[in-house]
Amino acid sequence: MPLWELMLLAVGLAMDAFSVAICKGLAMGKASWGKSALVGLWFGFFQALMPLLGFLLGDRFAAHISRYDHWIIFVLLGIIGFNMIREALDKNEKPEESNADLSFKTMLMLSIATSIDALAAGVTLSLMEVHIIPAVSLIGVITFAISCAGVWIGSLFGTRFKNKAEILGGVILILLGLRILITHLVQAM
Repeated sequence: MPLWELMLLAVGLAMDAFSVAICKGLAMGKASWGKSALVGLWFGFFQALMPLLGFLLGDRFAAHISRYDHWIIFVLLGIIGFNMIREALDKNEKPEESNADLSFKTMLMLSIATSIDALAAGVTLSLMEVHIIPAVSLIGVITFAISCAGVWIGSLFGTRFKNKAEILGGVILILLGLRILITHLVQAM
């Protein structure tokens, strides 16, 4: 997987964490470097951990489905992307609770909730030629940076960018899955 694709995947996956970080920044009122780094560390760690777990699970059966791996990648990234877009556009979707609580329990629950998609993405990574440790490290670092920025953006601008970020993340994942599918189909011709 080329570096630019991995970076796009990381940005797409980080958009859920970015949205929650915006809400945290909004609730804080005035962000601090320490609090934004704490939010970034929580989200970055879990965005790196979950694809690693997904990769380890997917790696167990990757050899058995290699003929269809591009379709599986396309479907999984498409589902993740469409769900992100659907949630961003759903008027009935309950918004994330805007509170400034950074306790262990709260951040653990938010970190797991925002990284479930990354678990499925890890399964797709197991179907590609990728060095998993550098890949998940990059995903974690990008999520850290985007989450830190989200706290600051939330404290400065409020939730104006929240839904747009989730839509952008969904579109990126769908397009990445489509590109992988098309590339495999063209190579098979």
